[in-house]
Amino acid sequence: MQPLEREITFILGGARSGKSSFAEGLIESSGRDAIYLATGRAWDDEMSERIGHHRARRGSRWITVEEPIDLAGKLESLAGVEKAILVDCLTLWLTNLMMAERDIDAEITRLINTLSHLAGAIVLVSNEVGLGIVPENRMAREFRDHAGRLHQAVAAAAAKVYFVAAGLPLKMKG
Repeated sequence: MQPLEREITFILGGARSGKSSFAEGLIESSGRDAIYLATGRAWDDEMSERIGHHRARRGSRWITVEEPIDLAGKLESLAGVEKAILVDCLTLWLTNLMMAERDIDAEITRLINTLSHLAGAIVLVSNEVGLGIVPENRMAREFRDHAGRLHQAVAAAAAKVYFVAAGLPLKMKG
């Protein structure tokens, strides 16, 4: 694993692909103090267990900051810190935006604009959801389409992009 520089890194992968562990490893190899910017919400017991598993894996070296909706605002507030930031995950953030009936395109634009002004090491993690069949219901299709546009925008802004499958990272950019 190469040390993390002052740049944006984007990591995509499927569920349980190893993308979060890979992202955490990138941050830890940087030697910097780490901030875990969590976008997930514990809507049910299963999600609470997932969140607990992630926290236990990271340990006490990480500072956890939770922000389910205003991701760009939270990143702006962290702009001056000399820590590496891991955002996990963009698709959970997208779900929260859709549930709150926010303007998705405006929020994506705001995120990309914020990323372009940050100077620190930032790793963003997201679930690739566009590789399967077309979903049968409208909300799922809208989610998949929003995620595809979000991923394209973040990948364009990132210096490095990885796709992770079966715990193996494939470098796609950088």
